[in-house]
Amino acid sequence: MILEALGGVLLLGGLLQVGLLTAANFRRLAGQNRQADISLELLKTELEMMRDLRRQKAESGLPWNGWRKFLVTRKVMECDDICSFHLSPHDKKTLPGFLPGQYLTFNLDIPGQTKPVVRCYSLSDGPRPENYRVTIKRIPPRDKDKPPGLASTFFYDQVNEGDILDVKAPSGQFFLDPTGPGGVVLIGSGIGLTPVLAMLNTLIGQGSRRQVWFFHGIRNRSEHIMKEHLEAIAREHANVHLQVCASKPDPDYELGRDYHHEGRISVELFKTVLPSSNFDFYLCGPGPMMQDVTEGLKAWGVPDKNIHYETFGPSSVKKVAAVVSPEAKVATGYAIQFKKSGKTLQWCGDHTSILDLADANGISIASGCRAGSCGTCQVAVFSGEVDYIEKSDFETNPGTRLTCIGAPKSDLVLDA
Repeated sequence: MILEALGGVLLLGGLLQVGLLTAANFRRLAGQNRQADISLELLKTELEMMRDLRRQKAESGLPWNGWRKFLVTRKVMECDDICSFHLSPHDKKTLPGFLPGQYLTFNLDIPGQTKPVVRCYSLSDGPRPENYRVTIKRIPPRDKDKPPGLASTFFYDQVNEGDILDVKAPSGQFFLDPTGPGGVVLIGSGIGLTPVLAMLNTLIGQGSRRQVWFFHGIRNRSEHIMKEHLEAIAREHANVHLQVCASKPDPDYELGRDYHHEGRISVELFKTVLPSSNFDFYLCGPGPMMQDVTEGLKAWGVPDKNIHYETFGPSSVKKVAAVVSPEAKVATGYAIQFKKSGKTLQWCGDHTSILDLADANGISIASGCRAGSCGTCQVAVFSGEVDYIEKSDFETNPGTRLTCIGAPKSDLVLDA
């Protein structure tokens, strides 16, 4: 009996160590075992039950940790330089849902690169149990000194149906609550359409009756993705009001048929089209557009809490002010030493993050999401303190901090 009880205690301890028992349950069962009131058969039964629960959890579509392998099931050419990729889990288990506006993080093995390249792309459709979709624009070379987008070119030229990609679970702080009240204005310029398209598709998929004004900014036909899809939604749903703005429409593009306004998206346009400013505004696009629109909305009297934007990628992070903590706003004059680069810079409050400051001064720090979610930009901190200016989704390693959402709280010495 003593040996049996001892065996039970040891088994319980093993279960606790591998995470199949909570500490409270361990104490309860161990106490019972000491009194010789528990049998090994009961322990085996409970172990089997907990294994079943773990299996059910793994198959229930909950977010996963780390990288998960996905199969590219479809590659769809949307228009010039823009492709959609449909991704299904290689393990064929159910996918977790996500909040529309969030993104996926990819770990890419790109030929010619010495280490994997991490990039993040917004989900461009509403949640589905069998697959995700991202829509990616191949970034062309801006001039002879700036090569084409590394990851976007890899996706466009080399990722094909049947390929396997490593993907992290959906994340990001830019999203719409599809169950929320009130009308929304969704604004997507260029490829910035993708997260707000996911919002629209989710609302339609759930049968929402909220008033939706959908503004899509394009230059011409080459950027007019999902044209038929958006027109069908607007035609079939009286609560959806589609507004396409073309800044350089093609000669055969007809005003009123192919687009609704000539020019760029602006708050002045909103004032002439919207019934009021009493909406939640969600916007994603080039940095200058987001800066103009956010500033214009505030001048129009729209509260900050009703203005939501994607600060994803260097073009927007550099142009649109982050939601900086009060301490970070006034904390200027700190010296930041980038040890590997041999540079020491002053923090003057002109940049939205340490990563932004590094970019502006030719210091290379790897980055992905630029929103505190993927962890690519974390660097070791030799001395000093870093304050986060936005909420982080990523738990850093001890002694490191994220630079994409970091601002100094003191003089810093960084391993960069």
